[in-house]
Amino acid sequence: MLVNGVKNEMIKRFGRLSVQWCSLLVLAMGLTWASHALLPPTPEASPSPTASNQPDSISAWTHPSSLGAQSPSPVQTQAQTQTQAQQQSQAQPLAKPASSALAAQAEEPALPPVNPQAPPSLPAKPVEKPAPTPLSNRIVEYHMNVELDAEGKLLSGTQSLTWKNPGKLPVQELYFHLYPNAFSSKKTTFMKESGGRLRDDKSKDGSYGGMEVNSMKTLDGEELMGSFQYVQPDDGNKDDRSLMKVTLPKAVNPGQKVTLESVFTVRLPSVFARMGYAGDFVMAGQWFPKIAVYEPTGSRGRGTEGWNLHQYHGNSEFYADFGIYDVRVQVPSSYTVAATGFPLKPPTDDGKKKTYAFYADDVHDFAWAASPHFIYYEEPYATPQVPGVRIKLYLDPNHKELKGRYMTAAKKALARYSEWYGSYPYSTLSIVVPPANGNGAGGMEYPTLVTGWGAADDQPDLELERVIVHEIGHQFWYGMVASNEFEEAWLDEAFTSYAEDKLMEREYGVRPNTTVEASYMTQPESLNLNSWSYGKHDAYAENVYTRGKLVLRAIEDQVGSETMQRVLKAYFRAWRFKHPATADFQKILEDTTKTSWAEFFTQYVYSGQMVDYAITGIQTKKTSVDEIPMYENNVRIQKYGGTYHQVPIRFHFADGSQIDQIWDGLDADVNFKLHHPARLDWAAIDPQYKVVLENKRMNNFMKTDVEPQLAIRWNLGVTKLLETLFDWIVW
Repeated sequence: MLVNGVKNEMIKRFGRLSVQWCSLLVLAMGLTWASHALLPPTPEASPSPTASNQPDSISAWTHPSSLGAQSPSPVQTQAQTQTQAQQQSQAQPLAKPASSALAAQAEEPALPPVNPQAPPSLPAKPVEKPAPTPLSNRIVEYHMNVELDAEGKLLSGTQSLTWKNPGKLPVQELYFHLYPNAFSSKKTTFMKESGGRLRDDKSKDGSYGGMEVNSMKTLDGEELMGSFQYVQPDDGNKDDRSLMKVTLPKAVNPGQKVTLESVFTVRLPSVFARMGYAGDFVMAGQWFPKIAVYEPTGSRGRGTEGWNLHQYHGNSEFYADFGIYDVRVQVPSSYTVAATGFPLKPPTDDGKKKTYAFYADDVHDFAWAASPHFIYYEEPYATPQVPGVRIKLYLDPNHKELKGRYMTAAKKALARYSEWYGSYPYSTLSIVVPPANGNGAGGMEYPTLVTGWGAADDQPDLELERVIVHEIGHQFWYGMVASNEFEEAWLDEAFTSYAEDKLMEREYGVRPNTTVEASYMTQPESLNLNSWSYGKHDAYAENVYTRGKLVLRAIEDQVGSETMQRVLKAYFRAWRFKHPATADFQKILEDTTKTSWAEFFTQYVYSGQMVDYAITGIQTKKTSVDEIPMYENNVRIQKYGGTYHQVPIRFHFADGSQIDQIWDGLDADVNFKLHHPARLDWAAIDPQYKVVLENKRMNNFMKTDVEPQLAIRWNLGVTKLLETLFDWIVW
């Protein structure tokens, strides 16, 4: 789901508030550099002075261990580490003088030319029929009939569910998610945690929804309603009825199946949090009794087999097994229906009611939308990595003229993601554009069906493309890889946000502003917390979407973009249709790069660290080396966050020269000693803003001639100003 600020609630605001963000970025970067005084003009990664271009200075960089006591080099660098016992020792060997390294970092790769057209289609005649061989384990099989009462805002449904026991133990208790019950009152866990808000949408007072399971029987006709029990394993909230336990007459043995037949009704709320109605538009997401996931031993690192059970929370999305869906949807004759999967036959219409028949295999959910106002378009599309798909648009009339933009965005996303990660195997992809007042259904993903933003603007900017690109990215990381979004949401949200950025840069020439994104990381937490454990939605979104994406960007910065693409392709191909865990991604990364990433994951994934290196002191004094007048310049740098192994540092001197250094970043407290003909003017950590996980740049710069008390006061004032600005545009 595209969330306000970071999965991307941040991305949505980038579209709406681009001017404000650009202004904020300029202010933040300007204040960071000016936080101790105005700077003189800075040469762009100028080389260190040498004997050939500055006769009065010899600027050869010498490793500390090679410095002779009797004849020190005229210009030397020394790193001294302060231990807890206040003992001094030389730091680890410093990297080569990094004029060339920093210059290379400063050179942003040129953006590829923006092609307004999607990659051309091969001849395509997609065949919409059941897959010849299963792609998934197909644990579940649903046969459902549902009728929409458009006036009463009710769904009446029947369901035949067949479930296969994937474990090695008999199972006698089944569990079902009854997601519509999240909207039944203000006392449910979802409503209490969310405060009745999700993104920019707010639930309407007095508009409640809910689900009643009226009957559930075995094939022998035995009624199970007497065994129904609502359970609340996460918070014990007795007013929450989003999870139900059913006890069977007899256990289902390993590898065997059970079929249950149910009758249920759903009262639709005013559209909010992925489902409901807006006038005569209906979004049916999470609308049927859905069986929970029974995980065998070893699944996602599980020690013993059992049910994965969670209520519907304000932050969480979903987790379900793959299977087959055969669904009939009956609506008034004037309505058009968009749904997961493809139609088995043309709809039948008796003049009053129209019945659609849809089928989908190797998916883990089924959603549909209906409206009498949809304007429908369809185009076939194929590339070497996309066997053939029918792209179907269900447009609100306000966006009728934007058909080409939706189609192009969908084609670009399908083509590039299939090229980068793996083939899109389904024969259909439906895009639903809700009406302007239906944005509670907008920006969401379901298997083979996505929703755009509500059609409030008839001339939208690139936000239109971005949301489509994002939601189609979910077809890969949510739809096929299908991680557990209750417990490890970042494996979908962050990966999709990362892929979205890549696509928008490649196809639309829009680079992400990672400097601003990192600066918003004020509540960093572990990336594999339960979704509701983050507390407020801002903290959840900040970590699961944006910080997770920045972690992936940091990995890419260390291994290179080509290797990162190989990592993600290997991960996708190894784990699609299999529900991986974070440890599975780490193993693929380590196997591909032949490197241990344990330290990195411990700091930035399994705990909530960010990079935070600070310049905490500068001292200069006149001295001489071999009777040559020099300045001894000492710069103290401390590490307050996680380790980053290539930390760029720039030392700028009063004569206009500068030295660039790549430091290994290992030590918690280090002193750089530089002998130079000129006094040090200022020092800066990461002057080109390349360390994507650095979130507190206010302490990255220090000017030599500012009184410490004044510098502290100025720093605190600027920091408070930036915090105020970020609160003003809070997601």
